[in-house]
This record gives sequence, structure tokens and C-alpha cells, in this order.
Amino acid sequence: MECTALESLIEMGFPQSRAEKALALTGNQGIEPAMDWLMEHENDPDLDEPLVSPQGNMVGSEEPPEGRTPEAVPSDTGPTLEELASEENRRPLSEEEKREQTKRMMELISQKQREREEREKRESIEREIQRRKQGQELSLIRQKLQEDEMKKLAEERRREKMEEKLAKQRVRERIERDKAERAKKFGGGCSSSSSQTPAPPEPTAPPPVPSSPSQEPPIKREYDQCRIQVRLLDGTSLTQTFRAKEQLAAVRLYVELNRKDGGEEPFHLLTSFPRRVFTEEDMEKPLQELGLVPSAVLIVAKKGNS
Repeated sequence: MECTALESLIEMGFPQSRAEKALALTGNQGIEPAMDWLMEHENDPDLDEPLVSPQGNMVGSEEPPEGRTPEAVPSDTGPTLEELASEENRRPLSEEEKREQTKRMMELISQKQREREEREKRESIEREIQRRKQGQELSLIRQKLQEDEMKKLAEERRREKMEEKLAKQRVRERIERDKAERAKKFGGGCSSSSSQTPAPPEPTAPPPVPSSPSQEPPIKREYDQCRIQVRLLDGTSLTQTFRAKEQLAAVRLYVELNRKDGGEEPFHLLTSFPRRVFTEEDMEKPLQELGLVPSAVLIVAKKGNS
């Protein structure tokens, strides 16, 4: 059987050394186990090296039994029953049997190749699935890092807005304190709103007196309040009543607190007729001294445009 399997493997194109090695390592169980072994180990670097038996002899070499020399082995004895059976088993195959066996072996080789290709294909698919899974995990990690960064930026913006809001609130509170201090210093402040402030008393004409050469000129009336109208940059206006002895700075502070034209830059106060631009020194002067009593119209202008 061993000889027939060896010859079949050689006829199928396997080198004799590989065929002998495959048969020996598979325990001489036949062609199919030997072919399986050859297919699995076809890429081994030591596939063509001769197989060394446990006793140190190479496959295919024969040594005389221990304690006997080759000359001691008898050569003239007749064949035994086992030898005759072995000869019967080693009889040469016919051409048709060889073709049939070769065909069956080639089909077996093709089947093994297909199985190996399918196995490699499955392994490739599994590797691709693993690669995609790792890619998805990396993508999720990157997305998580981006979300954390966006949250961090949003938190920073929120904190900046809160700080800006608190800063504006502190400025308003400081303006209110300044306003209260000015009102206390100069004997009261302006009214809460123009709608609740009564109109200033209209000056009454002095009663007519008969003309005479000795008549004295009329006495100039003193006003204790004045009505100020302020025209803003967007065309709207603010109207308020102030005490005649209040400084012009009180009017400027009132404009800063109540204007809604969106302007926050420094501005001048001026009159159109006669044209006069009030300076910082004028801000400390009473309205009465500046000629704004009993009523006047002031115009807001940006600094540098007046």
C-alpha cells in the first residue's frame, strides 16, 4: 500500500522526497492524509529536507538489525507467506486504474484548494470586519473628543458673557451711585420721567401800568426750573425737567442712562442757535448760568464730528 501511495503521489507531480515525508509523518494511512499534510505544509521552509527517524536514520535507508552485520542476513531463504501477500499488494496497477486513481486524486486536490480558498476568504472577511470595527471605535473616540472640545468652548463663551454682563452691571451701578451723589450734593435730582413731571409754570406778564416818565424798568423774573429737550443720534428725543441750579453734567448723565439709540461712544452736547459746543468745563456750570433756563434744546453729537 505504501508503495502504491508513493507512486500515486509521484505521478500526481509531488517530488519523491515530499511524498515519502508526507507518508511517513501521516503513519502511512493512505494518499488522502498525505495529500492533506502536503497542502497544509506546502509553504514550510524545511519541506524538502529529508525526514530523520527517532533512531537517527533517514527515511528510505535500511540498516541491519542490532547485533547483526549485513553479511549475517541470509539471502537464500525462500519467500514467506507475509512476503507473498506483500508482493500481491504491491502488484503494478493497470493504466485504467492509474488514470482513475489520478482523476480521483486531482478532484481531491481541487476540493482541498477550494476549501483553502474559502477558508482564506472567510479569514479575510473576518479581518476586514475587525478592521472596520476598530475604525468605528476610533471614529467614536474622535467624535467624543470633538464633543468634549465643543462643550469646553461653549462653557468658556458662557463664562465670558457672564463676566461681561457683570461688568456692565457694575458700570450701571457706579453711574447710579454717581447720579445719587450728584443729586445729594446739588440739592435733589431730576424727576423720574418726563411724563410725570409737571410742566414748568408759564411766565405771567406783569400787569400793565400807566406809562409815566418816572416809571422804573420791569424786574427780570428768576426761574427755579428749566425744561430740557435732547435730540439723539437716531432722531429721537428725550425731555426732562431739571433745577435751574443743577450742573450741565446732570443732563449728560441723564442722557447716558436713558438713551436707546444704540450709541455707547462719548458724545458732545451742543445748541444749534446760537451754535455752541459745551466743553468739560461747562459741565460743572449751572444750567442757569449757561443760558438754558427756562427751556432749551440740546443736540447729541459724536466727539470729533462737532
